[in-house]
Amino acid sequence: MPPTSPKHSVLGAADDGRRFLTYTLGEINDRPSAIPERPPLQTTREHRRFTEFADAVRVHRYIGLCWGPPSVGKTLSARHYAAADDWDQWRGDFADDLGPVPERVLQGRTAFFTPTVAATIRQIDQGLPQACQQISYAADYAEHGNIDPFVHTESRSSGHTELLIIDEADRLKAPGLEQVRDYFDRHHMGVILIGMPGIEKRLARYPQLYSRIGFAHEYRPLTPDELTAVLTNRLPTTKNTADDGIAHATAIATIVRITGGNFRLVDRLLTQITRIQALNKLETLTPELVDAAREALLIGH
Repeated sequence: MPPTSPKHSVLGAADDGRRFLTYTLGEINDRPSAIPERPPLQTTREHRRFTEFADAVRVHRYIGLCWGPPSVGKTLSARHYAAADDWDQWRGDFADDLGPVPERVLQGRTAFFTPTVAATIRQIDQGLPQACQQISYAADYAEHGNIDPFVHTESRSSGHTELLIIDEADRLKAPGLEQVRDYFDRHHMGVILIGMPGIEKRLARYPQLYSRIGFAHEYRPLTPDELTAVLTNRLPTTKNTADDGIAHATAIATIVRITGGNFRLVDRLLTQITRIQALNKLETLTPELVDAAREALLIGH
């Protein structure tokens, strides 16, 4: 198989790279894959509350704690605030021309870090400064057109990074949490820990870290009225329907009742609805269609 980019290939002449089939290298995932198309982010009340919370942590340079049940949008709001998707797609290991730094990355000055399930102290010790320092270097690159920490010394020690968001903070054990506290003490930036309900009680057992928490935010599920508004915006009613949209409104109410504000369930249910509509060449949304889609998911049993 010929290399896709000979200029940056690790293969030599007459080398087809078959050794990669037998080497125990694991995944090569330093460069993120293309992000699939997604619906635009819905600016809900909970997302606005998270944005206000993150702004306060960033300005006052405290540790903030965010918790909430699964699939309510915590990670989505955090990644949007940090412009993590824009960042992942902009930086590339083999790009000849990076292009301008995404504007939202420069506005947020926020690093996003997710520890692995079995994260060691060494991985955390290396991962936190790497994530923060790259954002700081990006600010240098945008301002000066190059990155030279020996000339532009203000970018050292992640000097341009104003906020660090750590998702899945429940994975951090006691030494990992102590590592986060130590990193916070050594830098002038805010830190947000995002986890599941109960993390606020768990951190109370670590007084040195707990005393540095200046802001707390509970990320709540959407209310039925809010979810109805989101679904109405995402699933507009079909014009000229025989029942004046009653079936469409009933179907949306059924989705709200089934999912209970769980974004992940909403997305899966809408995917099934779209699939069934395509198979049966349907254009309208009805309660019967929602019930058929629910039967294809675990929530339908």
